[in-house]
Amino acid sequence: MNKHYIISVGLVNSFHMDICRRRFGACILAGLATRALALPPRAKLLMLVVLEQFRPDYLDSVWSQLDPGGFRRLIETGTYFPDCRHLACSYTSSTLATLATGAWPAQHGIVADTWYDRAAGRPVRASDEDLRATTLAAQIAAAEDSRVFVVSMDHGDAALYAGTANARLYWMNQEGHFSSNARDTSWLETYRTMNSPEALHDAAWVAMGASPDAPALRTLSYDQKRPQDFLALYKASPFAQAAQFELLRELASRERLGQTGTFDFVCLLSSSTALLGYETGARSPLMQQMTLHQDKQLESLLTQLDDAPGSGMYNLVLTGAHGAPPAPTMESRPRLAVNGERLAQAIQSKLMLGGNGHVARYLYPFLYLDTEGFAAPELSRRAAGRAALDQPAVAAYFTSDGECSVHDEWERRFRNSFYPGRAGDVVLSYRPEYIEDYGSGRGISYGSLYDYDIKTPLCFYGAQFGPSVLEYPVETVDIAPTLARALGVAPPSSSIGRVLGEAFAGAARAPFPDTAKPPAAKSK
Repeated sequence: MNKHYIISVGLVNSFHMDICRRRFGACILAGLATRALALPPRAKLLMLVVLEQFRPDYLDSVWSQLDPGGFRRLIETGTYFPDCRHLACSYTSSTLATLATGAWPAQHGIVADTWYDRAAGRPVRASDEDLRATTLAAQIAAAEDSRVFVVSMDHGDAALYAGTANARLYWMNQEGHFSSNARDTSWLETYRTMNSPEALHDAAWVAMGASPDAPALRTLSYDQKRPQDFLALYKASPFAQAAQFELLRELASRERLGQTGTFDFVCLLSSSTALLGYETGARSPLMQQMTLHQDKQLESLLTQLDDAPGSGMYNLVLTGAHGAPPAPTMESRPRLAVNGERLAQAIQSKLMLGGNGHVARYLYPFLYLDTEGFAAPELSRRAAGRAALDQPAVAAYFTSDGECSVHDEWERRFRNSFYPGRAGDVVLSYRPEYIEDYGSGRGISYGSLYDYDIKTPLCFYGAQFGPSVLEYPVETVDIAPTLARALGVAPPSSSIGRVLGEAFAGAARAPFPDTAKPPAAKSK
């Protein structure tokens, strides 16, 4: 879903990778909480549920409406970190690769959903072949008597997260039906027949708990001349979200997950909230409704897992991949929606005046320059960055030579986002709540470095983890090494996160403070 403006452009230079710096206090806490070889035995099933666009305040806004068996159960009886941060560009592909590898784009190389490939002379979409780091799923799949499954709405996302040909992938195809690379898909054929999206043509999406005759929040209108419009509505609805969870539950039953002689690792990449948020922004009432539907799906999943493989016989980890900005109002959209082509042209004009080369391509947030024949191309990069700062929409820049217009936490976020050869000559950041303009007069864009895009909730639930709410920030690079520790496998090769030892059962932790509302809401 990521879209970019493209105009004429050129290259990038390398620079040393940023070394992960973490708070001394957090390291001390981890050291006190983790005891060598003292972890509870691993369960035979670990599920990772990734809600692609999911902010902590989504839970705050509907906390009083949640049932006890879904989000509440995970948060009140698991280890809950309401402030998990992806400290880099927050595109879908980038965040999934970080969750998979425990590394930043600077290490794993997936800088965005799309970047400009100079050799090919065109934009290319991120894929698993572009990964420059191993994944947790690959580490698990390489272990003896292990199985890895990934359920996603997109084949590319599933393959990227898995990072191994030894994973069984299930994804939604262009017709809204699930496909798989698994050898035995006989049960999947039956599932598809009984769960066809065609049955939802012109279906009404009504508010959770509303009466059957309540007005629809949205109708999944179907026109046989434009079937793609229905599919877009379907995928961005609770119906498609439910289809993913239902497939996961069917998979758990058919494959007897956690009940055989193997260890099973399953990842669900739930994307409906991202597709809806891409259209409506983070503050839409429809996003609250999606959260309530997620709550119901989680409750059903946990109930099934309690039955088989059984309560205490599985672990479930839930996290968001990225957040989202609010959609601009009609009055503010002309100011906040950035026309990338015009921005690049303005930068080009200043470069030409100073004889500093020209723009070859601009794919937000990456500016590619043509500096061929220049003895000092770094001067062109700096000139382009300063020209960008003269534009009202631009807040900061970072060049491939390592020059940054800011020297605080944002400099680290820029460095974490930069991979030579893909991230252009200059990385730009727009001002808060500014978005890319797609020419449709609506919608938002993902990928920024701002807190509304990078903060997500994180929860560890199961026999290996204990009840606690930990309010200090942790990072998405911490998830893969923590799961590797829990499973007794080596962490991914380029992982730079720390093991969240304080999440494990037996570690020192505070009790859940108040079940009347989530901890993030409590501080408001």
